[in-house]
Amino acid sequence: MTPKPDSTGFFRHADSHRHRTALILSDDTEISYGALLDRVHRISRVLRQEGLRRGDGVAAVLPNVPDYLALQLAADQLGLYFTPVNRHLTAGKVGYVLSDSGAAVVVTAPRFAGVTAEAADLAGMAGETRLCFGPATGFIDLDARASASPPTAPEERSAGAVQFYSSGTTGKPKGIKRPLPDGAPENVYAQIVRNRSEQFGLRVGDEVSLAVAPLYHSAPNMTAISSLHMGHVVVLAERFDAEKTLQLIEKHGVTTGFVVPTMFHRMLALPEEVRRSYDLSSLRVLTHSGASCPIEVKQAVLDWLGPVLYEYYGATETGAAVLCTPQEWREHPGTVGRVVPGYDVKILDEHGEEQPPGAAGEIYIKGGPSFAYRGKEAETAHQWRGEHFAPGDVGYFDDAGWLYMCDRRTDLIISGGVNIYPAEIEAVLLSHPAVADAGVIGIPDPEWGHRVVAVVEPKDDAGRTRLAAELVDHCRKHLAGFKNPGRIEFAPLPRTPTGKLSRSRLREAYLANAAGSTATPPDS
Repeated sequence: MTPKPDSTGFFRHADSHRHRTALILSDDTEISYGALLDRVHRISRVLRQEGLRRGDGVAAVLPNVPDYLALQLAADQLGLYFTPVNRHLTAGKVGYVLSDSGAAVVVTAPRFAGVTAEAADLAGMAGETRLCFGPATGFIDLDARASASPPTAPEERSAGAVQFYSSGTTGKPKGIKRPLPDGAPENVYAQIVRNRSEQFGLRVGDEVSLAVAPLYHSAPNMTAISSLHMGHVVVLAERFDAEKTLQLIEKHGVTTGFVVPTMFHRMLALPEEVRRSYDLSSLRVLTHSGASCPIEVKQAVLDWLGPVLYEYYGATETGAAVLCTPQEWREHPGTVGRVVPGYDVKILDEHGEEQPPGAAGEIYIKGGPSFAYRGKEAETAHQWRGEHFAPGDVGYFDDAGWLYMCDRRTDLIISGGVNIYPAEIEAVLLSHPAVADAGVIGIPDPEWGHRVVAVVEPKDDAGRTRLAAELVDHCRKHLAGFKNPGRIEFAPLPRTPTGKLSRSRLREAYLANAAGSTATPPDS
């Protein structure tokens, strides 16, 4: 059903359904919509007391806790820019985001107060601009201040905006800044709610949404916030754990949520008797994006869970431009979907010429909300071709208009003048039953330009030499000769908390430790 505008929006829903459950935590603590709304209003009043007005910014260095969502909703009714900060970053990198984002205040939790204080020092933020949900040296106790404030709505409410930062894989992270929308937040979110309802069949007030990925990333964040605007119950966990996630789904009757392909792989790695011991029949719509999902992995999840996986492709900058239902993926294995109304997607070569069906090139997207990189418009101009923006991915359309991903442009391996996509090789390696995780990189080679190296995490430590030989044979059966890894190493893989493989970090680690690596079979 398509929700009516007056039935959506966290503030409206919470005001009229105060006793309904809004959040369920991993320890089974439940927080009602009314209690969450009161917390949002109390925090809003503290931020106003701090002098924040429409257009100012607040940065958050927080774990996945209820106050994260409460702070964001508070910023969203005060017309503020809310900047989520990756809590796993070093103080120097956090300090860069605090300075670059223009945040007037930074909010953290006691366990992150040390790194946040160091980062605030680097950003030149004064002591009165540092708030903490709890007592911490050098911070104003936001928790105490909020508890002493009245739980009434602030005056002059207006919608804010989230200022996400790019991952910075090709340089320093960039703040994605959008114009502040006009109107109250519940009115602004009405269109987002309509889109989610139409695209995924989600119902207002009837869903239980799983939030296990870090809220500082755009897709998990917007899924959780949108769920609250739709009146859903949000099951909130601080971190992803494969079996614990299955427990949460069964216990709370989870119907929807956002996941990333690495989570699929880790759940599939559980013993089959463990996976089959949980009743997951409540699931209806699991959305996924953020990284290429190997065909074998997605096929296995669909066989296990049924037709519940909805994939979309886009970027934090553009929103979801391409969508694929479970049925469509079954009919077109490997696709990320077709372009949704309101968007235009082109495949261009390095000269800006549009590519025919079947020919790979860089993906360019037109559509979605307007944005600019904060303070970096000139240096990112190369990402645009007219009104089309390049997220940095390579892909192709087939004759029927289905989009297929190849890889990130920056991870492309060129060997002997031929393009090699690491994701294709990783998918083959992951299909081997002894492989827990895999990453593929190109390393400099004086003759070929680059050579292919695979780094593998085996499921156990036994027989690595034998496994290396098995993997070479496995790749030879499934890949063209020039794509076969020249070396296979065994080492832990650097992944972000949302499961994205950092090939740049993997490449740096390999080159730094090449002399001590575990050798493998000869080149094919």
